[in-house]
Amino acid sequence: MASRMDLDGRPIDAITICMIGGGGFIGSHLCERLMHDTQHTVMAVDVYSDKIEHLLQPGQPWSNRIQFHRINIKHDPRLEGLIKMADLTINLAAICTPADYNTRPLDTIYSNFIDALPVVKYCSENNKRLIHFSTCEVYGKTIGSFLPKDHPLRQDPAFYVLKEDESPCIFGPIEKQRWSYACAKQLIERLIYAEGAENGLDFTIVRPFNWIGPRMDFIPGIDGPSEGVPRVLACFSNGLLRGEPLKLVDGGQSQRTFVYIKDAIEAVLRMIENPSRANGHIFNVGNPNNEVTVRQLAELMTELYSKISGKPPLENPTIDISSKEFYGEGYDDSDKRIPDMTIIKQQLDWEPQTSLSDLLEFTLTYQHKTYSHAVKQAMSQSTASS
Repeated sequence: MASRMDLDGRPIDAITICMIGGGGFIGSHLCERLMHDTQHTVMAVDVYSDKIEHLLQPGQPWSNRIQFHRINIKHDPRLEGLIKMADLTINLAAICTPADYNTRPLDTIYSNFIDALPVVKYCSENNKRLIHFSTCEVYGKTIGSFLPKDHPLRQDPAFYVLKEDESPCIFGPIEKQRWSYACAKQLIERLIYAEGAENGLDFTIVRPFNWIGPRMDFIPGIDGPSEGVPRVLACFSNGLLRGEPLKLVDGGQSQRTFVYIKDAIEAVLRMIENPSRANGHIFNVGNPNNEVTVRQLAELMTELYSKISGKPPLENPTIDISSKEFYGEGYDDSDKRIPDMTIIKQQLDWEPQTSLSDLLEFTLTYQHKTYSHAVKQAMSQSTASS
């Protein structure tokens, strides 16, 4: 493989990366990219390896550059040793499903703050670089959401575009346990920033804005718990696969932006390989051009899935459901999430490439190909048993 250059024209040296959460959705795509296009070595740390099993098969050209370590980072003394052996640690481990924030707030806080503390500590004490994955949820609600519904300033970008170094973090009251995730993520960000300021930790913080694509989350009852509630894309995919109406929480009025996982992974690769441009920065990684309400997302996915599967959409493709009914007591939501892209464009010359309709088509094609047969079988078995 010819020598690759960084953004400043310098040759990129191969490094060893300790990737915590390497078996998850983002980790699997990042491992794939690192194996296919670079010479870096990855020590993937996770409790599950299903999503990277294809990379771990013996006899691949990269077999000597990837190892899987089945470790629960909560209680494993081996973690520090792996961080010491690596040049860079990437921490992707998190409970990050909104359905869990209300029902498992303690697990959510422990997973995103307490369990991350040793990782930050080991990197700081051993002078190792850290790329830590946070979330766009740290912004909470926009300033505009506190204005009257018809107020003209709601349309002013200054009141809803989210900037890494300027926007406040605005959460609901403590009884709205949905914010347990955002608060834990914000606090670990502050701790990492403080380690950088006081102890010289080299860090980069990533704030993903709805990264979607193949292998995201799970399809309940097929490759995840039947009572589980994944995030919106997998929830809608599950409904489409089963021929059921898509549930719109509180009418699906929340607005979101979506970015294709492969675009986002390019941004992360640039952070990995350009430490002089990435260290000390917090980066929004999203696509402000791909903004829709959750209701519009459901309509677009319904239309695309009909084209992919050849099945006509339902006569009533969506149903409204209250957040209390869907998520339980204590739910609250962000109104709108539009990332400001100034810093990542300036530092890493990165911009997303894939349109919303394309990324949804890629993802739904994968979901249909991977799951439609298994869902059909599961549904016929449950009909037979009832």
